[in-house]
Amino acid sequence: MLARFRSRSANGRIGERLEQLRSELDALQSDIASLAADGQERAGDRFGSAIRAAGGLAERALKLAEDSAVSVAEDVENWTADNLHSARDRVRAQPLSALAITLGVGALLGAMLLRR
Repeated sequence: MLARFRSRSANGRIGERLEQLRSELDALQSDIASLAADGQERAGDRFGSAIRAAGGLAERALKLAEDSAVSVAEDVENWTADNLHSARDRVRAQPLSALAITLGVGALLGAMLLRR
């Protein structure tokens, strides 16, 4: 009889321990789920900040490209204005040579465009 009592007592303790273990596992599952949700939220926040940073970088790159384009356009305009006077002087000094060069360039461009 004492052996039966001990086995019932041991079975009761094992049952209690199993219940405790189940409740601890449930709590652990809940904690893991909340950690996963927190991780997703943080990842979403990081993704959003990365998108904002990329947008800022793209805006700065666009601004630099615009500034570069304006600078190049101004340089070309200045070079053209500076060399236009020299070209006019040469055409006035040698009009037949300028005409022959112009006809040659026109013929070359015409031949290139007709081949395509």
